[in-house]
Amino acid sequence: MTPSPMFKEQERFTYADYLSWPDDERWELINGVPYSMSPAPNRMHQKVSAALFNQLYNHLKGKSCETYSAPFDVRLTGTSDAPDDETDTVVQPDIVVICDPDKLDDKGCKGAPDLIVEILSPSTAEHDLKDKFYLYQKVGVREYWIVNQTDKTLMIFKLNAAGEYGRPEMYGSHDIVAVPLLGELEVDLAEVFAS
Repeated sequence: MTPSPMFKEQERFTYADYLSWPDDERWELINGVPYSMSPAPNRMHQKVSAALFNQLYNHLKGKSCETYSAPFDVRLTGTSDAPDDETDTVVQPDIVVICDPDKLDDKGCKGAPDLIVEILSPSTAEHDLKDKFYLYQKVGVREYWIVNQTDKTLMIFKLNAAGEYGRPEMYGSHDIVAVPLLGELEVDLAEVFAS
């Protein structure tokens, strides 16, 4: 995914600008650069997202962590009290889990979620694998999951003590994935990737 051609390359925007854009368009901002989230994800992307979201949601029901699916604004700032006109990074991951209720407000999440899931699409794969990988590592997202719906695989990157993502844990379409970050959760990938 490349920056949108409808904006001049040198223009930088903030979350305050983003809030003024049409509601029927989906955007992300990374360091003030707008990225169009069009076209909409395909049917299989949505099916995989729903199946994974359901497992997370059902496990977390009644617990302190909450899960949300796109479109859901995640504002990533240097400080938790940065105003909208100073916030220049907002993303809409496919799925997020937030365990700190102080990060949630009516607009979404302000600060790094504990877990982010991105499901690769042809139009966003490079953006998810490179730009967002480094962004999520930098802001301290504890686990970054990358789902490849075509290959039916899951890569899980976990933040280590040095604040970096180490080598990913790799899972295939029939694996059961234990998620200690979220207690006793086990994700059944056969259910996620069912055709």
